[in-house]
Amino acid sequence: MSKRAKPLLHDDSFTAKSQPRRKRDPAQPNLPFDPMPDRVEPCLALLKSVPPAGNNWAYEIKWDGYRLAIHIEPGGVRIITRGGHDWTHRFPTIAAAAKELGVETAILDGEAVVLNGEGRSDFGALQRSLGGRGGKRASTESILFAFDLLYFDGHDLTKTELSVRRHLLEDLLDGAVGAIQLSEELQGDGAELLENARLLGMEGIIAKHRDSPYRSGRTGDWLKIKCVHSESFMIVGYEQSAAARGGIGSLLLAARRGHDWVYVGAVGTGFKEKDATYLKKTLDMLKTRTPVVALKGKNYIFAQPTLIAEIEFRGWTDDGNLRHASYKGLREVQDNAAVYALD
Repeated sequence: MSKRAKPLLHDDSFTAKSQPRRKRDPAQPNLPFDPMPDRVEPCLALLKSVPPAGNNWAYEIKWDGYRLAIHIEPGGVRIITRGGHDWTHRFPTIAAAAKELGVETAILDGEAVVLNGEGRSDFGALQRSLGGRGGKRASTESILFAFDLLYFDGHDLTKTELSVRRHLLEDLLDGAVGAIQLSEELQGDGAELLENARLLGMEGIIAKHRDSPYRSGRTGDWLKIKCVHSESFMIVGYEQSAAARGGIGSLLLAARRGHDWVYVGAVGTGFKEKDATYLKKTLDMLKTRTPVVALKGKNYIFAQPTLIAEIEFRGWTDDGNLRHASYKGLREVQDNAAVYALD
């Protein structure tokens, strides 16, 4: 990508900059700095229905892709998925861009995406660039939007507040226009930004507490507010259809409730014939006579709970099914996507 992706929700992209980084003193190259962690469990956003109140929250676009940690080390670059798998070979352009940042050690937290013609992240396009679920293709179209800096030049930053980490990240990525770019802070009121995201057809926004350290897990320091719901559900079978392309009329979906699976409805839109053919072939290999959900139908083929699908939907019906559901793609095992849990 030759030019920087423009922020979608505001026109004023001015950001305050700190002073240029000082180079390490060549006379003292081995100062006893913090050891670089092999891996940092990611901080995850907690779902909320409305943006938080107060001025201590920073907002960003909610990107729709794969969460990655970029480890820049003296011996090279490692790209680690949310599930802890090494996917450096799957994102060669991002790895090459990391080598060009001019820093000896760093850990960047961000989201790998493929942008559509309107500049929005497209999860399906990212999946296709990787060769689909279980594919071995390397994605050369993907961009990493970096939104946090966990380790920098020998210093562990996870205990420092977000505002400081962002300050350093903005300096590090100042002017970056290639395969690694800054996920820019959005200026404005949370409710207004959410409405703008809705009008632009985006999934939503992320709110982050400016004074928070980097804490792994879903702590509430980061919040996600969605205008279009998108969650991961388990595929527990499909409905056969002679009329549908690929032989699948709809996919049967389930969510978690404790240790049990609960049927939440079917999805029959969003997948192309190629998707349906792959899904039918894979689900037929996972076929079981004992469904994991209480469901009966003469055209239903049940499968072992193995494939996780990303589903976009508009809400819930009164009987607990997804409303206006649309299939977006399959989640990789390495992505460690959490299946939606019912309260």
